Amino acid sequence: MNEPPTAFTNRSANFRAVLVCTILAAVTWLVFGQTLDHGFVAYDDQNYVYQNPQIISGITPNGLVKAFTDPHARNWHPLTTISHMLDCQLFGLEPAGHHFVNVLLHTTTALLVFSVLYGATAALGRSAVVAAIFAIHPLRVESVAWISERKDVLSGLFFVLTLAAYIHYSRQPSVKRYLWVALLFICGLMSKPMLVTLPLLLLLFDYWPLDRFSGIPLRIRSFLTLPILDKVPLLLLSIVSSVVTLTMQRVTVDYTNQLPVTARLSNAFASYVVYVEQMFWPTRLTVLYPLSISSLFSVKTVLAFLLITAVTAVAIVLRRRIPYLFVGWSWYLICLLPVIGLVQVGLQSHADRYTYLPQIGLAVLIVWAGSDLLESVSKRREISVAVAVVVIGLLTWRATIQASYWKNTESLWTHALDVSPDNDVAHYNIAEQLLAQNHVDDAIAHYEKAINAFPHDPAVHYQLNPAIIYNALGNALARKGLFDNALIHYRKAAELENDFADAHSNVAAMLVRQGHLTEAIAEYEKAVALPPEDADSHVRLAALFLQSGRADLAIAHYRRALELEPASAVARAGLSQCSQPAPSEPKER
Repeated sequence: MNEPPTAFTNRSANFRAVLVCTILAAVTWLVFGQTLDHGFVAYDDQNYVYQNPQIISGITPNGLVKAFTDPHARNWHPLTTISHMLDCQLFGLEPAGHHFVNVLLHTTTALLVFSVLYGATAALGRSAVVAAIFAIHPLRVESVAWISERKDVLSGLFFVLTLAAYIHYSRQPSVKRYLWVALLFICGLMSKPMLVTLPLLLLLFDYWPLDRFSGIPLRIRSFLTLPILDKVPLLLLSIVSSVVTLTMQRVTVDYTNQLPVTARLSNAFASYVVYVEQMFWPTRLTVLYPLSISSLFSVKTVLAFLLITAVTAVAIVLRRRIPYLFVGWSWYLICLLPVIGLVQVGLQSHADRYTYLPQIGLAVLIVWAGSDLLESVSKRREISVAVAVVVIGLLTWRATIQASYWKNTESLWTHALDVSPDNDVAHYNIAEQLLAQNHVDDAIAHYEKAINAFPHDPAVHYQLNPAIIYNALGNALARKGLFDNALIHYRKAAELENDFADAHSNVAAMLVRQGHLTEAIAEYEKAVALPPEDADSHVRLAALFLQSGRADLAIAHYRRALELEPASAVARAGLSQCSQPAPSEPKER
C-alpha cells in the first residue's frame, strides 16, 4: 500500500532539509577549515587569550567569579570569557583548538539560520540561500578566523537560538516558553552586548513572517498575547546591558568620542552604504579601515543620507505588498545601530565583523526579492538554482582567499597595507612584529611611515595616538644605541600625551645615561604618579634617590615597589642595601 501523500511530502521535505544542512556545513568548513592551521594574531588575541593569566589558567573558581565581576579586554561578556577559559582548559595555547571552536559555533549558527527561516516561512530554497550567504560571505571571515571575535560567533548562536525560541513561543504563548526566550537572550547579551536591538528585531519578525499583528482582539486579556508588550522585559534587559557595557568601555569610548557628533553622524551614514556595497562587491576587505572624518554636509554624506532615506521610504510605503522589504531593510538599519559609530569605540570607520548579524536582514531582502522577480520567468527554477550556485561559488572563492590573510600577524597587516598603504595602525603593528624579530632597521622604517601617515590635523583623520608611535620608535632607536635620537622621540611622546607614564619613564632612562640625575628623578616622579603604577619605575627612582644620598626616599619607593610586586627581587635587594649601615671611618692608631 502506498503511503499517504502528506507523509510522502513530509519525508521528501525532511530529506531536502537534511541535504541543505549537509551542504551548508560542508561549504562552511571548506572556507574556514583552513583556519585550523592558523596561529594567534598579535592584535587583541594577546589580551583576550595568550597573554591573559586569567584566561590561560583555564576554568577556576576565581576565574569564573572574575568573568562576571571584572572586564575582559575592556569588555563585559562573561560567557565569552568563560568560553576562552574552557578553550585553554581543553587545548592549552594550541591555536588550532581555539579556531576549531570558532568554526564549529559559526557552522551551528548557519544551520540554525536556515532552520529558523525555513520553519517561519516554509520557503526551503530561499532560506537555504540566505543561510549560505550568511555562512560563507567574505565579510564573515573576520568574525570566524579571528580568535578574539569569539564574542561574535557565540552571541550569534544565542541570537538565532533566541529567534527559534521566540517562534516556538509565538505559536502558543506561555510563561514557560517566554522564560526560555528571556534566558537565551540573557546568554546572548552576556556573550556580546550588540544583541541589545534583538527585542526590536523580534517585533519585525512579528510583522513578517509570523504575522502576529493581524487579528489582535480589541480586548487584550494577557500581556503575552500582545506583540509589543511582551518585548518590554527584553528591552529592560537591553538597557541594563547597555549601561554595563558603556561603563566597562568608558576608557575606549572617552578616547574616541573626542570626535565631533557631526563627524560620527557622517561616518554612520557612509558606513550604512559601505556595508551594502561590500555585500555585493566584497573585495579589498581588511582588518581595519582608518577612520576618515568628513563634513556632515559633504557630497558623500549627503548622498548616503538621501539613499538611506529613499530606500527606507520605499520600504515603508510597500510594507503591505512587500513585507520582506520592510523587515529586511529595517533589520539591517536597527541591528547595526550599536556599532554604527554614534558611540565610537575604536579607531575603525567600519568593520567587517559588525555585519555578522545585520547582513541577515539584507540577505533576506535580496533573496526574496530576486526570487519574486523570477516568478514570471519561464524555467524560473533552473535559473534560480544556477544563479544561487554561481553566487555561492563566487562568495566561497572570495572568502577562502580572505581567510588566508588571517594565517598570522604578518600576513594580516601586510594585506592591510595592500588595501590602504597609509594605514598607520598597520605600519605600527608590522613594526612591532619586526622589532620582536630583531629586524630593528625595518621596524624603524615602518614606525616612521606610521608617523608620516598622521596628518597632524584632527579635522582630517582620526588615527592611532601618535604618542604611542613616537614612544615605540624611541624604543627601536635605543635598541640600536642611538640614545640621543631615542630621547628626542621619547620627549615628543611625553609632550603629546603628558599622562603617558611609559614615555616619562623612557625619558628618565635616557637622562640617566647622560648623567642628568636631577632631571631623570623628576621624570620618574611623573611616571610613578600616573596610573597604572609601575613597580619597575619605583625601583629605578629609588636607585636614583639612593645614588643621590636620599636613602629615606629610596626606602619609600622600594617599599612601594614591593607592594605592587611582592616577588620583586630587585626591590628587596635595594631595600636591604638601604638598611645596611654606612661603613665607619678608620681610626688613627
